[in-house]
Amino acid sequence: MDQKNTRTNVRVHIWVKGRVQGVGFRAHVEYEARQIGGLTGWVRNVGYDTVEAVAEGERANVDRFIEKMKQGPRMSRVDESRVEWEDVTGEFREFGVKRSG
Repeated sequence: MDQKNTRTNVRVHIWVKGRVQGVGFRAHVEYEARQIGGLTGWVRNVGYDTVEAVAEGERANVDRFIEKMKQGPRMSRVDESRVEWEDVTGEFREFGVKRSG
């Protein structure tokens, strides 16, 4: 991994809990990540009330992504969220929806 990449990019692992199933949450997160641009990673359902995502990109874009995750689509309700910062791996080529875990 080149030095420039590690200086400018960050990685976040985020979980949101609430009314997140059956409201288009994953599609919304994927759309927002692509709208923000420059993000790679994934989003998936976990259990009945949680959506999990990992995103890598420039800090400002990742911060915007976190806010969009906490907002969710119109019909959703996010009751709680957990954000963990991790080391950038550069393993992703794009941002997409992953099979539920």
